[in-house]
Amino acid sequence: MNNETPLSTSERTFVAEALRHGLRVDGRGAYEFRGLSIALGDGGFGSAEVLLGKTRVLANVSAEVVRPAGGSGTEGFVVFNTVFSPMASPAFEQGRLTDEEVLISRMLEKALRRSRAIDTEGLCIVAGEKVWSIRIDIHVLDHEGNILDCACIAAISALLHFRRPDITVDGDNVIIHDIEERNPIPLSIHHIPICITFGFFDKGERVLVDPTHLEEQVQDGDFIVVVNTHRELCTMSKAGGASLDIARIIQCTEVAAAKAAEVTELLRAALSKVSHNSVFFVFIQIVPTLYLTQNSNKLF
Repeated sequence: MNNETPLSTSERTFVAEALRHGLRVDGRGAYEFRGLSIALGDGGFGSAEVLLGKTRVLANVSAEVVRPAGGSGTEGFVVFNTVFSPMASPAFEQGRLTDEEVLISRMLEKALRRSRAIDTEGLCIVAGEKVWSIRIDIHVLDHEGNILDCACIAAISALLHFRRPDITVDGDNVIIHDIEERNPIPLSIHHIPICITFGFFDKGERVLVDPTHLEEQVQDGDFIVVVNTHRELCTMSKAGGASLDIARIIQCTEVAAAKAAEVTELLRAALSKVSHNSVFFVFIQIVPTLYLTQNSNKLF
């Protein structure tokens, strides 16, 4: 049972009418992200906490040695686990999967695993015998809209920050060295996919990026674009009944590419601070900016 209080008719009308006049409730432009901050290493290697507006997601990465699957003896595993805390929103219940949680889990898998962002062959220790299994735990701590984008940024941040223990292979024996004995090894990441979510209104006539929870409850549907800094399209997903024409889809992918480049630059700045200062923890923040064209504030 969803314990969240539904929007009243007056609230829905207010949001919809504001959008028709080219305004968003929080004052942002159509293609403007909320403030984004990334904290790396608060829980050690592979820990990232991301705050997108008031939406907060914590990602933790861990690794263990396991036997490979029968059909892929030279590839390791990448497993995602999402935890939606009831503290984040009344819509979430302990021990019960929501449609939103299933969608986010599947999109993260498509964005980060199926796009081959992570080199799974590099996780092999002994072919057919031992491989690394990388587990990414996603904890949604505060829900104020657009969980997917926040979770994707948190997951890739944690993966880039993670270091696995170094190993020595001696015949059939595998020795795992402590981080005090040998420097840990970073994962091999081929590219950095970033999820950018668009909400559309008035049967697709108006589109905006990074919808808040209030806007999500009013929107006709959403359109998710996963793209990297090389402008390579990793995957797309559309939910909702309203249709989008080809021109609007192309426009959204261009916006997503620009936003992905901005987020990637922020992430690399945070990682650079960790590397250069030889510290475990770093916090970096970006304020909302209009990144695109002269029509960034227009909701069409």
